Formats: sequence, C-alpha cells, structure tokens
Amino acid sequence: MAIVFCAVSTSAFAQFTDDFESYSQGPLFNDIWRTWDDNNDGAQNIIVTAEQQLSGAFSGKIGIGGATGGPQDAILSFEGASSANSGIWTVQWMMFIPTGNSGYFNLQGSIDPSANDNLEFVSGNITFNAAGATPGFGADDNVAAPAAFQFPHDEWFTVNVVVDTDNNTYQLNVADSSIAAVAWGASATSGDLGGVDFFAADPQNTYYVDDVVFAEGILNTNDFASEAFSVYPNPVKDVLNISSKVSVDTVVVYDVLGKVVLTSNPGSVSPSINMAGLTSGAYLVKISGNGSTQTIKVLK
Repeated sequence: MAIVFCAVSTSAFAQFTDDFESYSQGPLFNDIWRTWDDNNDGAQNIIVTAEQQLSGAFSGKIGIGGATGGPQDAILSFEGASSANSGIWTVQWMMFIPTGNSGYFNLQGSIDPSANDNLEFVSGNITFNAAGATPGFGADDNVAAPAAFQFPHDEWFTVNVVVDTDNNTYQLNVADSSIAAVAWGASATSGDLGGVDFFAADPQNTYYVDDVVFAEGILNTNDFASEAFSVYPNPVKDVLNISSKVSVDTVVVYDVLGKVVLTSNPGSVSPSINMAGLTSGAYLVKISGNGSTQTIKVLK
C-alpha cells in the first residue's frame, strides 16, 4: 500500500498519501480502502485502473459497474491512520470526470463497524454534474440553497476538504471554487471523522481519483506541489519506475544506515533505475530535478 509519512507544512502532518501505484488492477480492499458495508464483495470496491492517471500508471475508478459488478460504493477510511475526533483535518485528492459523466462523494462520521451500520453523514451529498444535468457545475445539498461550485470536465482538478472536528464544520474547495464553512449534518452524532464515501450515485456516474492525501491541520491545495515525484512498484523487485513531470537530474539510494548504495543521473522525465543488485530491505530514494528534491522510502 502506497503510504508515505511526511511533513507538509508547519501546521500539518500527513497521515497518509496514496497514488494507487503499489496495487494490481482490479477491485481494491485494504486498511484504507473499504466498502460501504465493509464487505469485500468485489462489487462495491474502488477499482484500480489504467484508464486514467495523474501520476504513475494507475488511478481509482468509481462507476455504475460493469464486469466487476457495482455500483461502486467505496470508503476511504481514516480509522487506521488516526483517531480524527479532535482538531482540524484535511483530506485532498485529484479528480477526473469525463464529459457526460457525473461524480459524487460525502464525508462520513464513525464507520466502525461500517458506514452502513452508523449512517453518520458529516457532509451533504456533494455532486458533480448530477445525473448529467449540470455539466461543469456541482453542489452540496447540506446547505438550505445548495452551494454551487464549478469544475472542469476531461481534466484533473483538486478537491480539498478542511474539517474542524471541534466546531463540527467543514470547508469545501473544488478547483478554483471555495464554499464557506458548513455545519455538519445532524446525523453525525459521534463527533468523529471516519472517512469519505465515493459512490456511484446515478446512471451517469463515472469518475477517477488519484494522489490522495489525509493530513492533520490545514493543507492548502498547493502544499504538495513541491512533491514532483512518485515511484512504483513499491515494494520493488528489480526496476523502480519514477513518475515525474520534470526531468530527473539525480537519483541517490541510501540503505537504512545512510550509506549510498546506488546513484544514477538519468537526465530525463520519468526514468527507471535498476535495483536488482540490492539485497532485500528498506531504502531511501532521493530524487532531484528542476530545483525540487524528494526522498521516498522504498521496500525491496
């Protein structure tokens, strides 16, 4: 599972990030990607797919079904990362909705033992082009007059939600739109922030998510802009692929004692390095390019 622990600002700490690169294609069920009733039935699960991707080769797909069953009704769970029942938390991801399609999510309160058991809706139904009727527009029905926002079809855009669990409010930021803080739904009685429900809410529903971040504190939409690199597969057997939007100048691999065990100067976008000669264990891979440097823990 692609989980990376790293500081994101002076006021926030990443509990996990996930770019889907460490998974095989198909239905996904693990510690952070659950389902609505917490059953691994293959039908509700988010689908790891190569149909769309922002970084690397894969993203997560939510749709009305198909060969894998459906409709997908997946829960991004915060239960294993933190007890998010006090303070301010941010969940952020990138989203892609093809023209003619719709999207949907909502924030959940307690999901123990499942979201279906508790039915705690922190947010309202947050829709994107609901039922194909409003291309490029979305709304949150947890507001007396649903709060509208705009988003682009056929390109990746940021969804960022800042949740204040002490004052029971959340603020939704989508692409270039921002909605003022909204009170939690009346059903969210536990005071917990349990996860996000990604659901295929109508027949036009097909969308993709990638580069998920869950962080303590306020995570601005550009806080992870400096993280220009990701790697896959992780764990790696032989060849480690680096996904980047810029040319990678140097790659330095350290063992757990801080000794340099491999160096490379690829001078290209999204290069690969051969780690076949290294023994099994944990390594730190330091990647530099275009003025950015990032160190990623890799298992072999």
